[in-house]
Amino acid sequence: MTVGFYAECVIIITYEELYLNREKEAKAMNYGYLAAASAYIIWGLLPVFWKLLAQLPAVYILSARIVYSFFFCVVLVLLKKNWAQIKAELKQPKRMARIALAGAMVTLNWGVYIWAVNNGHIVESSMGYYLNPLIVILFSTCFFKEKMTMWEWLAMMLAALGVMIMIIRFRQVPWIALTLAVSFASYGAVKKTLHLDGLTSLTLETACMFPIFFAVLFWMEGQGQGAVPYGWGVLLLSMVSGIVTAIPLLLYGTAVKTIPFSTVGFFQYIAPTISLALGVAFYGEVFTIEDFMVFIFIWLGLAVYLGSSLYRLWADYRHKVNVTE
Repeated sequence: MTVGFYAECVIIITYEELYLNREKEAKAMNYGYLAAASAYIIWGLLPVFWKLLAQLPAVYILSARIVYSFFFCVVLVLLKKNWAQIKAELKQPKRMARIALAGAMVTLNWGVYIWAVNNGHIVESSMGYYLNPLIVILFSTCFFKEKMTMWEWLAMMLAALGVMIMIIRFRQVPWIALTLAVSFASYGAVKKTLHLDGLTSLTLETACMFPIFFAVLFWMEGQGQGAVPYGWGVLLLSMVSGIVTAIPLLLYGTAVKTIPFSTVGFFQYIAPTISLALGVAFYGEVFTIEDFMVFIFIWLGLAVYLGSSLYRLWADYRHKVNVTE
């Protein structure tokens, strides 16, 4: 009787623990989905913010973004008491060199994007971020020896065909799109070798760029080319650029930790879709036949890639179900 009673208690307690753990995991995953969606929605809406600073030179906006991102990250590090990781990285010159390279790549990406948005090239910018996942696949094969499937090769070929048609037939090189796609993929490739959390990574990357761009910011203000002549409103907006840079990156870091990385990948098309819609519908950018032809091939490539990814996820799920049965 006593043994049976204790056995029942153990079963009930174990069941309750499993239920509570599953409930916690479900809540964490729901938060992860929300974080991923929020990050990409913010990134998609960023053109609206950069347009508010359109009266300033792109170099000044870029400098402000880096300087105030660094200040904001330092405040977060102080609040989270995360200096141990920062100090550990600073003592490793080889890793710091890679962090500086990542900082240079993301700086190039930010600079081109800000210039493009404020000079009427939001459509081509969105093209770059549609291309980005396909460039990531190519880099994974070239630098990390990951094998591409037949469908991934097909996706790459379709996107490349669209770009080649634009270059050969219309004699236009989509340099904004290609620069954004390659620089962000390069940034991701370098970060993949570092295995740092989002806050530590962004703090150190902006710290590496800080001396140069703080000097640029100071010099441009001295020349009357900064935000100060436009009043407190524009100056405060330039400072807020640090916050709008850091928040989506931190949300993205949370999402990566709580939901499968393959799932996070499906959210990445939110940002360029929002940007494309903003460029055409809200800011009146022309969507030319050349753009349409390139986008068609890129979208076909992405459709092939997404289809193959979904099939792989479904096959893995079926395999797990069969094993458990």
